[in-house]
Amino acid sequence: MQRFNLSQWSIAHRPLVLFMIILLGTAGIYSFLNLGRAEDPSFTIKTMVVHVGWPGATATELQAQAVDKVEKKLQELPYLDRIESYSQPGAAFIRITLSDKTPPARVKELWYQVRKKVGDIKNELPPGITGPDFNDEYGDVYSALYMLSADGLSLAELKTRAEDIRQRLLRVPDVNKVDIIGERPQKIFIEFSHAKLATLGLTPQQIFDSVAKQNAVVSGGSVETSADRINLRVTGAFSGVAAIAAVPVQADGQVFRLGDIATVKHGYEDPASFIVREDGKPALGLGVSMQDGANIISLGANLKQAMNAVSGELPVGIEVTQIADQPHIVNESVSEFVETFAEALVIVLVVSFLSLGWRTGIVVALSVPLVLAIVLLVMYATGLDLHRITLGALIIALGLLVDDAIIAIEMMVVKMEQGWDRARAATFAWTSTAFPMLTGTLVTAAGFLPVGFAKSSAGEYAGGIFWVVGLALIASWVVAVLFTPYLGLKLLPNLAKLGVHENPDAIYDSRVYRALRRVIGWCLRWRKTVVVVTVLMFVGSVGGFGLVQQQFFPTSTRSELFFELRLAEGTAIGVTDASAKRAESLLAGDPDIVTYTTYVGQGSPRFWLGLNPVLPNPNFAQIVIVTKDLAARERVKARLERVIAEGALPEARARVDRFLFGPPVGFPVQFRVIGPDPTKVRAIAEEVRQVMAANAKIIDPHLDWSEQVKSIRLEIDQDRARALGLTPQDVAQTLQTLLSGYTVTQYREGIEHIDVVARAVASERLELHRLPALTITTRNGVAVPLSQIARLNYEYEEPILWRRNRDIVLTVRGDVVDRVQAPDVSKEVEPQLQVIKDALPYGYRIETGGSIEESVKANGALIAVFPAMAVVMLAILMIQLQSFSRLALVFVTAPLGLIGATGALIVSNRPFGFVALLGLIAL
Repeated sequence: MQRFNLSQWSIAHRPLVLFMIILLGTAGIYSFLNLGRAEDPSFTIKTMVVHVGWPGATATELQAQAVDKVEKKLQELPYLDRIESYSQPGAAFIRITLSDKTPPARVKELWYQVRKKVGDIKNELPPGITGPDFNDEYGDVYSALYMLSADGLSLAELKTRAEDIRQRLLRVPDVNKVDIIGERPQKIFIEFSHAKLATLGLTPQQIFDSVAKQNAVVSGGSVETSADRINLRVTGAFSGVAAIAAVPVQADGQVFRLGDIATVKHGYEDPASFIVREDGKPALGLGVSMQDGANIISLGANLKQAMNAVSGELPVGIEVTQIADQPHIVNESVSEFVETFAEALVIVLVVSFLSLGWRTGIVVALSVPLVLAIVLLVMYATGLDLHRITLGALIIALGLLVDDAIIAIEMMVVKMEQGWDRARAATFAWTSTAFPMLTGTLVTAAGFLPVGFAKSSAGEYAGGIFWVVGLALIASWVVAVLFTPYLGLKLLPNLAKLGVHENPDAIYDSRVYRALRRVIGWCLRWRKTVVVVTVLMFVGSVGGFGLVQQQFFPTSTRSELFFELRLAEGTAIGVTDASAKRAESLLAGDPDIVTYTTYVGQGSPRFWLGLNPVLPNPNFAQIVIVTKDLAARERVKARLERVIAEGALPEARARVDRFLFGPPVGFPVQFRVIGPDPTKVRAIAEEVRQVMAANAKIIDPHLDWSEQVKSIRLEIDQDRARALGLTPQDVAQTLQTLLSGYTVTQYREGIEHIDVVARAVASERLELHRLPALTITTRNGVAVPLSQIARLNYEYEEPILWRRNRDIVLTVRGDVVDRVQAPDVSKEVEPQLQVIKDALPYGYRIETGGSIEESVKANGALIAVFPAMAVVMLAILMIQLQSFSRLALVFVTAPLGLIGATGALIVSNRPFGFVALLGLIAL
């Protein structure tokens, strides 16, 4: 019985095969045009942030009494990798990060568990705690980011415009949500002089009560008639600042108009917690998120159309600037892929034409789009998007997917040259090389198994390479045995050579084959020498690999720069803002800069996967600079670093940084000092910093929190206070009201609720020397100066406390100079830290973080899958070879690719990172 021959079937059903080629080509084009597109693969940021507030508490008190309880409970969470928290006076942020092994489908369920577990212990937290509040959208990436700015408009008016635009954008197809960024809450301030109130016999509480009663929403009852039930509405709610100023305040039989004894004015949150500017002008941001599975190119076109319509309707003076345009970047990436693919295809064609001939080369060239059509069709059917990883996988596969077609067509050519007819020659590859080709294809695809199944963030990020490359390789085999014979039958000329019938091997009697036989013969005669030289070269490549620079992920090709400012701990946000404005002056008018956006008080929102937003901190500012191109980016970076080195911003620690591909890392070189005592941890961290500072490759090594900040501790005379009927709570609440303000009520304006805040006038609350003169009103209405019941002690306290898995942690971190890889620098520093590690007291330790930590995790996850990869490869080869000696011979040659890889990396001075590892696996 004759065995089935797929190539023979193809020749026998030529119309059907031609129809399949046309159908696949059309489906491939359709799939390419309709595939989802993104800059980076869908990647789950497994991080959630919990915020806890406790007004009046120090960082130490908040950490001990509230944060520790939350952290301890959250340690019960499945798949937990680490809990990081930082506590500052009055507020704390807890960042929960899940293990890389966490299935993405379970992340939302685990965030629900976080809410539930924290809710279970809420009653155990101290009185006065606000929150906890949960941010489980910390990992969301904005596909587009717009900035709305205007000259002559208030932030409130700008917000009204932003709300209108937000509503318009929510109606755009594929838009999931639109957030307003940088909103500064409106306030109505009632500012009074406590000294003046004491003179008039008034207390702040009397003002609060009068205002609150005037603005209360109370039911007026209802009237039941024979036919209807009619509700009564009582007017009197505030209609504006003037109405609040007109509120009567009674005391000791006298009635005062509020506006006569206090200043009532409209304003904004003071001090601000978050400030946003665009090109130096106050601004509000609009962040647009895309729905899952949508086509970002289509989203970009729809957003552009919507924003053009919006811009045409805005009043003169209002500007809308797009500062993040992911659709444009993705479009450029796809265009770059098409260009790269075309270049690679030309190279393949040239090589094919030179080695195989014109018509044979055309057959090979036609097989490439057929393979891609199959790949794109399956990607479309399974929901795989076009992005940086899948595009890269297609380029990697391009050099591999022509192999099977070349083998199949070459076998056909050989048999035709030996005198076989076309149809018979076209079917020969199936009987002779189809299954060895399939074995090679499957073994090569199996080489990418670690990438597809690595349990790490890098594996999740790059896992699409396995599926796309594997799919492309299998598709190339199908094309080689099904379509290539048909194409060869149609396109190849008559290749029969004279004399071949008498001697079928005559075609191998050419100059090239004779030279090849001489080389092989020499190697066989001197086989021991060849083996020894090969082994020595392999050993040398292994040793030489230590000279290759190590890398996690390469620098991004995006044109943006980060310009970060960190001032001393305890710096007021107003001072940070002033420093940011000086930094902006360095950027204004630069011809290489398209636009720049300033964020004061916290970092930029996540408009790119590799961006890790900086949590709120008043001493931090970040400017995102958009330059014209990569060359402009490097010029701007060099200029900024030069003026900073010359002392342009002496009050701040300034950093200019590029974007990096891959999962977010932060500073590339990091060492964590962990222990129970913050003071001791700080001292050890300073020793580590000095070691890092001695390395010329590290830029600005510093501690992520260091110096203590000023504080004033009130030591209350309890006997005197009790005699006056005062408690520490009375004193604290009064001071909180006078200095920071007390929310009396809310003014309702449309959909807005505006806090009405009472506080002391600026001259009484902003000058330290006037603190002792502040008066505390007793329950009997007597005003007592603060100095009579308390002593002011000027002290220092911890400004911030970082913890990692409930241990105090202080991170020493720094950047590296250009053309140097962070993992290499970390390896240089680690041995120098051994002396410090050996002298560490019990309970203290130093851990390595940064790029090398993430690289080790990513590579470790790959290595964990290597045994499974080896088993699959061995099984496939054994099925084909059915011989242990042949199996060993094939397998022992696999590592020899390292010889060329090491040499190429050293000669080209290129680093070896996660991406290069994928290329090595492909060998």
